[in-house]
Amino acid sequence: MPHLIARVPEARLAGHEPALITALTDAVVQVYGEWARDLVVVHLDGIPRGRWGIGGRAVDDAAPAITFGIREAALTRPDGKEIAARLVAGLTDAVAGVLGEQTRSGTSVELVATPEGRTSLGGTISE
Repeated sequence: MPHLIARVPEARLAGHEPALITALTDAVVQVYGEWARDLVVVHLDGIPRGRWGIGGRAVDDAAPAITFGIREAALTRPDGKEIAARLVAGLTDAVAGVLGEQTRSGTSVELVATPEGRTSLGGTISE
């Protein structure tokens, strides 16, 4: 299951939650296909004022940070670099489309590849 965590300053996120969830899900579906839609899990973390720091200072206008977790095998396939590039571009486009073009240049996307046997569902290791 692809898992996305989007950390966004609360003031920027407020009122955009449904649209951002839809846009991020659609971005994943554009890469993997419609079959993946029901597997995409999105967590939105609204960061309150004063709780985001850059360079040792609190900032309130930080661009979103996305962590995308997926099984390692999805990114180590022969077309893994292309998949990674499409995911990064699509997720960044989704954020900019919902929260505004000014967020594009600062939006970060981290792809976290989990090795086989290191995830679980319902207390059982997933293979």
